[in-house]
Amino acid sequence: MQEVAKEIRQGILNRVSNHSGHVGPNLGFVEATIALHYVFNAPEDKIVFDVSHQSYPHKMLTGRADGFLHVEDMNAISGYSSPRENAEYDNFEIGHTSTSIALASGLQRGRDILGGKENVIAVIGDGSLSGGEAFEGFDTAAENGTNIIIVVNDNEMSIAENHGGLYRNLKLLRETKGKAECNYFRAMGFDYHYVEEGNDIETLIAAFRGVKDVDHPVVVHIHTEKGRGYAPAVANKEAWHWHMPFNIADGSLRQEDNSEDMDTMLGDWLFEKMQKDPKLLLITAGTPASFGFTKERREAAGKQFVDTGIAEEEAVALASGAAKRGAHPVFSDYATFFQRTYDQLAQDLAVNGNPAVFNILGSTIYGMNDFTHICFFDIPMISHIPNLHYLAPTTYEELIAMEDWAIRQEKYAVAIRVPEGPVYHATEAVETDYSDINRFKVAHRGKDVAIIAAGNFFQKGEQVRKLLADKGIDATLVNPRWLSGIDEPLLEELKQDHKLVITLEDGSLDGGFGERISRYYGPTDMRVLNFGVRKSLYDRYDVEELLKVNHLTNEQIASDVMAVLSSLR
Repeated sequence: MQEVAKEIRQGILNRVSNHSGHVGPNLGFVEATIALHYVFNAPEDKIVFDVSHQSYPHKMLTGRADGFLHVEDMNAISGYSSPRENAEYDNFEIGHTSTSIALASGLQRGRDILGGKENVIAVIGDGSLSGGEAFEGFDTAAENGTNIIIVVNDNEMSIAENHGGLYRNLKLLRETKGKAECNYFRAMGFDYHYVEEGNDIETLIAAFRGVKDVDHPVVVHIHTEKGRGYAPAVANKEAWHWHMPFNIADGSLRQEDNSEDMDTMLGDWLFEKMQKDPKLLLITAGTPASFGFTKERREAAGKQFVDTGIAEEEAVALASGAAKRGAHPVFSDYATFFQRTYDQLAQDLAVNGNPAVFNILGSTIYGMNDFTHICFFDIPMISHIPNLHYLAPTTYEELIAMEDWAIRQEKYAVAIRVPEGPVYHATEAVETDYSDINRFKVAHRGKDVAIIAAGNFFQKGEQVRKLLADKGIDATLVNPRWLSGIDEPLLEELKQDHKLVITLEDGSLDGGFGERISRYYGPTDMRVLNFGVRKSLYDRYDVEELLKVNHLTNEQIASDVMAVLSSLR
């Protein structure tokens, strides 16, 4: 088994060095995975991995080693738990955090009412205990009262450092080798076992044997080392939580990317702004590196920076409360994680009308493409919440102008769809006051055809305009700026000398920005074409193929426009 552990670590490093992926969490859970599969009888016994950050060793032991050993097979394997790969051993598609215990509590209750005898095991770690769903899962599983084994993988880290009062208790339990009278898990109604040597196979096997087939809920708290077996990942646990392709020998990147990055540039600006504005409060939910807030910056920020742990609901509610008190809160996170806090955006924030700011990161078809992490369903979600205004800048300068206005004003709750992909810069001065809500900007005035191109797709709109110009069509180009409303006076004006309006958005077509324009023009003679991505579960897609299938290449858009114009003659 020690040899198997070495081979698994080699497989993990081979995959992530070539393909990118989660490094530290998987390296730290190798021995525990071997012990779990040695003691328990999977797939009859059910193992549920939280957030899937530590599921690579499990995949290698359940028939998917080729996806770690051979470069040509790597894209066939998801970075996350996936029944589509192996329905016997992977019980759920899991890519978001704090879910394993809640899902396992369902397996627990389903087994109980159907008269099953299998063990139900939930694995949770990497800061996932900080999410509210983890607490809810604990609460229900304890109330169920039957066999369920929660393996708490305590590597002393989240993605960055852990945050929250709960982790003080984990620290106390580590320091006392599990003997502290103050014990969160016992208080919740669980039997409790502590394993200090969480990377020792023999010790783990003994611990798991001791709880196999128990008739009540139990927590096995194991102390592991994040990044174990690879020196760079041990030395800098935050940087090696997830990593781009690298050279195994020294950990250096295989290809340096010196291009500008909008998220990092926004973080640079926010760091400077924070030092000038003592009211500014920067908030993250476990992902500070997403906007360049390094450990040094976090320490320099002091009370002006809050990491709620992986708890987006708390982050939104905290922002609303801080705004109510007079602070200038700004919460930045990836679009896929904002899906976890819809009700707080609607109820805790918008209903109360508090002027907090939300930076929606990664919102593009060009970004993360595992379907558990798709980031282009944000427009239908956020733009339809009343009393929350959604802006879509097209350049760095426009982003900063909108960000500065949103922070300064104290009237509106504002979300900003941070541009992704290549960084574009404004060629002329941008507005600094966006108090005139839902006013679009005409970038070029033509006739017959109007292109309303939002955010990331504004440059695509410019390219389509040039293609149409080559065909003798002088199209109007509009930067809508607002995704949550429409500029009725401008849309009325377009009716005077335009036959066709097309909308372009880097996101979901269903329920998106374009449909709002179509609805406005519905009772009129104006023809409307909406371009975006059709609703589906896209997984590890090829971007160019996605564009073609959805008629989103510049040439396809121009061709569709010409076809409609021909039908109108």
